Amino acid sequence: MHITKQGLTALATGLTIMAMAQTGAAQSAAGAEEYTRACASCHGLTGRGDGPLAEYMSIPVPDVTQIRTRNNGVFPMLEVIHLIDGRTGLRGHGGPMPIWGDRFEAAVASELGDVGTEIAVRGRVLALATYLEAIQQ
Repeated sequence: MHITKQGLTALATGLTIMAMAQTGAAQSAAGAEEYTRACASCHGLTGRGDGPLAEYMSIPVPDVTQIRTRNNGVFPMLEVIHLIDGRTGLRGHGGPMPIWGDRFEAAVASELGDVGTEIAVRGRVLALATYLEAIQQ
């Protein structure tokens, strides 16, 4: 297998994002930034489901600060990752939530190649999921 310079750069970027998602301050910064860009318009800046687009949704936008509470005190990390990614067929909110895995992939696919793209997508999804875990009430 031949890995290009572009592929190595993508791999390094994805691994850095994934590592950042696992450390305190960096995790908060990376996840908060992703959340603000991808989620706040519907879920609101504080995650309570009161974003500026929430009133236009066909179903109520969930309060994402209560995920742990709704799951008997356990934050279901893998389920949250699958809901955010959306490419597994597991859809958030019954359907209207964007498939962020596809959107994140489309944003970098032409630059990173298959492997690098997947690493970058997973890093962004993980950053969001760990941020959501951190804002649980």
